[in-house]
Amino acid sequence: MYDAKMDNKSKIIAIVGPTASGKTALAVQIARLVNGEVVSADSRQTYVGLNIGTGKATKSEMRGVPHHILDVASPRRKMSVVQYERLATRAIRDILKRGKVPIVCGGTGFYVDAILTTTSFPSVPPSAKLRKELEKLSIEELYIKLQKLDHVRAENIDSKNSRRLIRAIEIATTLGNVPMSTLPVECYNTLYIGLTLPREKLAERIQARLIARMRCGMVAEARKLHEQGLSWKRMESLGLEYRFLAQFLQNKITKIEMLRNLEIAIRQYSKRQLVWFKRNKNIIWFHPDEQEKILKEVRNFLK
Repeated sequence: MYDAKMDNKSKIIAIVGPTASGKTALAVQIARLVNGEVVSADSRQTYVGLNIGTGKATKSEMRGVPHHILDVASPRRKMSVVQYERLATRAIRDILKRGKVPIVCGGTGFYVDAILTTTSFPSVPPSAKLRKELEKLSIEELYIKLQKLDHVRAENIDSKNSRRLIRAIEIATTLGNVPMSTLPVECYNTLYIGLTLPREKLAERIQARLIARMRCGMVAEARKLHEQGLSWKRMESLGLEYRFLAQFLQNKITKIEMLRNLEIAIRQYSKRQLVWFKRNKNIIWFHPDEQEKILKEVRNFLK
């Protein structure tokens, strides 16, 4: 039986890097060049309706290139990495069978590893009782609790994401810590292309993109999501843009505070992304402007 998870001969391209580095545009450009299709590796782009805030590619930005694992889940319910891995692996298998090149694109490092390597996940079932207790704690209290349980996991987690903090505490409480994966094995013949910029330039891009998203109606998008039944609590748990949008729409913070806090949070997130991806020594790093070098690398890889 064909196993898409251990197919070391099939060639796959992965476009990774911090937020606002230009991954989506590059993935589309490469897909058009090599007859490829894009598989999203963004944890929040899987949700229906989270478009502007997540930077989900529009139809015009896709330029006719098929994109997979977008809008596959309701934002009211959490989609696990296990569910994502199954859908993404199925998409990769389908793309390969049709003789096209899968191009994995996204900044959620855990999701990239989930579909391209043998990374495993702790089999700890949710504990409703523990979660009910933890949900009463503040973000700061959750982080302190995780630090006491597992300081290693606390160092690389999104310290402002209550959902991830609670899950990490849940696992650490059950197992004693959040287990480190054994050295993952590559499942495919993958070309990893990483995009990065100097910190100042990336900060400028983050700011410019945030302003652009506000002009495109990011606040109205969040308001519509709430009107359609997405609770404020759930919206905040989705992190980054939606956390601060929810706070602003509930009049907990001003618009100026929202933009300031959000920009800081996105910068911090971009640093964590780079820390995650820098662990992968197979990634070849480029400046986003080095398109000719990138395309040459792609052509040589697919020969």
